[in-house]
Amino acid sequence: MKKMVKNRYVLALIACVIGLTLVLAGCGGKKDEKKAAADEKIVIKIAYGNNVGEPNDKAVREWGRLMKEKSNGKVEFQYFPSSQLGSQKDVTEQLTIGANVITISDGGFLMDYVPEFGVTYLPYIFDNKEQLYKLVDSDLFKDLSKKLETKGLYVVHSKWIYGDRHLIATKPVTKPEDLKGLKIRVPNIKLSNEMMNSMGAVATPMPLAEAYPGLMQGVINGAENPIPVLYGGKMFEGAKYLMLTRHQVNLSTWIAGKKFIDKLPPEVVQQLKETGEEAGRFLEKENEKADKESIEKMKAAGVQVIEVDRNAFKEAMKDFPKKFKEFPPELMDKVYSIIKQ
Repeated sequence: MKKMVKNRYVLALIACVIGLTLVLAGCGGKKDEKKAAADEKIVIKIAYGNNVGEPNDKAVREWGRLMKEKSNGKVEFQYFPSSQLGSQKDVTEQLTIGANVITISDGGFLMDYVPEFGVTYLPYIFDNKEQLYKLVDSDLFKDLSKKLETKGLYVVHSKWIYGDRHLIATKPVTKPEDLKGLKIRVPNIKLSNEMMNSMGAVATPMPLAEAYPGLMQGVINGAENPIPVLYGGKMFEGAKYLMLTRHQVNLSTWIAGKKFIDKLPPEVVQQLKETGEEAGRFLEKENEKADKESIEKMKAAGVQVIEVDRNAFKEAMKDFPKKFKEFPPELMDKVYSIIKQ
C-alpha cells in the first residue's frame, strides 16, 4: 500500500514537472512569436491618383524614403499612382476591411463619412496653408478625426497641401459675373458642384481624365485644379486663359483603416505621422517650383495668365457655408476663431 502511494506521488510529481516545462515552453514560444512579429518587415501600399513625376508623386516617394530611414528598413512603401488600386471610393472601402493601404483624401470626400470634415475643403475661407495647419492642430480637427475612427478610418496625417486650385477656361474671367454660362469641369463631389455653381459657372462633374477631350470637343469650357495638374493634363491646348482664382487651398488628408493601424506597433504609427509631415514640407517646395515652371510653359504655349478680383469672388462666396446644414454657424465660428488666432 505504501509502495502504491509512493508511486502515485512520483507520477504526480513527474506530471507537474512536465506541465511546468510545457507552460514555460509555451511562454517562450509566445515570446518568440512576438519577437518574430516585431522583426518582420511591414509593407504598406500607398494609393493616390496623381501621375508619376507630379509634385504629389515626388513627395509620396520622399515620404517612403524618410519612413524607411526612420524605421531602419522595417517599413517599406509600395507605390500605386494613377489610381491603380481603383477609385477613391473603392480604395476607401478596402481600408475599412483592414487592407494594408494608406490613401490620399480630402474634406470634400470625407464629408460622406463625417459631414463636418468638409470645412477643410470650403472655398474662400482659408487664405494660406498656415491657416489650414492651425485648423489641423486644433481640438476641433482632433474631434473630427475621432468621429472618422468610428467609421473605420484613421487619419495618419494632414499637413499636406495638394495645391492652390485655380481656373482655366476658353474665355477670360476677372469677376464672378464673367463665369456665367461657362461649363467648368469639377470633381464629382457635392461641395465642388455647389461651389462652382455659386461662383457663377455651370458645374460639370466628370473624371479628370475626361476633361481634356471634353475641352477639345466643346463639352466643357474649362476646368479647375492646381496649376501643375492643369498643365499635366494639357488643358491649355483647349483653353487659353488661366485665372488665378485660388478658390481653394487644397488640404489633403492621408487615411488608413483603423483595423490596419491597430495591428501596427505604436512606434511605427508615430513614425508614419512624423515622416508624413516632413514629406509635406518637401511637397510645399515642389508645388512652388512646379507652379512657376507650369505657368511659364503655358505662357509659351499662348496662355494668358489673369489676376482676378479675388475680393469680388470672396464677397460673392461669403454665405456659401450657409447652403449646407453640415456647417452650422457655431461650427463656422469655431473655424474662424481658430484660423484667425
